[in-house]
Amino acid sequence: MGEKVNLLNYLFPGRCVVCDALVDQPEEHICDSCKGKIIYIREPYCMKCGKQLKKEEKEYCGDCERLPHLFIRGTALYDYGSMSDSVFRFKYAGRMEYATFYGRDLYEKRMRWLEMINPDALIPVPIHSSRMRSRGYNQAELVARELSRHSGIPVNTKLIQRVKRTKPLKSLSHSERQNNLKRAFKILQNDVKLNTIVIIDDIYTTGSTIDAMTGVLNDAGVKNVYYMALTIGRGI
Repeated sequence: MGEKVNLLNYLFPGRCVVCDALVDQPEEHICDSCKGKIIYIREPYCMKCGKQLKKEEKEYCGDCERLPHLFIRGTALYDYGSMSDSVFRFKYAGRMEYATFYGRDLYEKRMRWLEMINPDALIPVPIHSSRMRSRGYNQAELVARELSRHSGIPVNTKLIQRVKRTKPLKSLSHSERQNNLKRAFKILQNDVKLNTIVIIDDIYTTGSTIDAMTGVLNDAGVKNVYYMALTIGRGI
């Protein structure tokens, strides 16, 4: 068994989730030079979307003060700037193994938040079938399954489907994002028995995707919709 593990480590050496350099011990996930480089979201943060805030006296970020959201509340783990390259490789360069670290880190750092929500299921943001064919995997689902492995909360990928291939959101305005996501998601079950769910995503920007999913889920009878994301930008 030990020889098999050593062979797998040789064929598929572990890489640092921050810089992608090889690590001596694959289970470490972060090389020595990158330890301490990850910036975690800590208080004070927006009480709605979870963005890092500069001023402790504020409850909401500027975006959430101006724009209403359909989801109840959300949380994210990393400051986007410190882990943007990592998530890009995870999403577009086939670094599926990063999900092992992400899922464990989400659980360890946000376990109490999850316990407070007590969700019935984790729902990864679905990707369109054309993207699934080209990419080969849904990065949000990989994270959700790792988080489920640690938390025991089941993953549900059969509830909601992405039926519209949307444009990349990062270059669109808020109104353009909303129009882009109209009728993008569809419920696949007639009788939905879930009351509280947590949507899992890799990046939170404006919340347009989460809101679009929340609207469809609310209409199907899911009353309480929260979200967790790996990375998020900073609020003001």
